[in-house]
Amino acid sequence: MHMQVKIKKLNSDAQLPVYGSPHAAGADLFACIGEDVTVQPHQTVMIPTGLAVELPAGYAGFIYARSGLASKRDLAPANKVGVVDCDYRGEVKVALHNHGETPRTVARGERIAQLVVAPYVVARFDEAEELSDTVRGEGGFGSTGSR
Repeated sequence: MHMQVKIKKLNSDAQLPVYGSPHAAGADLFACIGEDVTVQPHQTVMIPTGLAVELPAGYAGFIYARSGLASKRDLAPANKVGVVDCDYRGEVKVALHNHGETPRTVARGERIAQLVVAPYVVARFDEAEELSDTVRGEGGFGSTGSR
């Protein structure tokens, strides 16, 4: 399935998102910075992409870590998954966090995260006195794991 998404370059150095393979779910986002940025251990730095997007109604952009950057260099979005709402028109930025003990440098034009465009449902929340019973019940936080 393909969908057209309008993207505006806010900076002439910005790079459009790029899919790494024909069946990739996420498109790489690039750091649009004037010079390299060092992220200290346990520090979060806002890295601009130089882009704004116009997502169709009913869709959102979800910003996920790039697996190699996270596993090899300890750099991943601080909020785990960023959300770009369809009515947001500001610059897409990545709150990149250094989870490691070594300072890490983000280079100008480096791939820093991936953007997945996906549909979402707007729920109507109805207050209820009772909820239906299930086998699981109130078990949470590992309660369905093996013994």
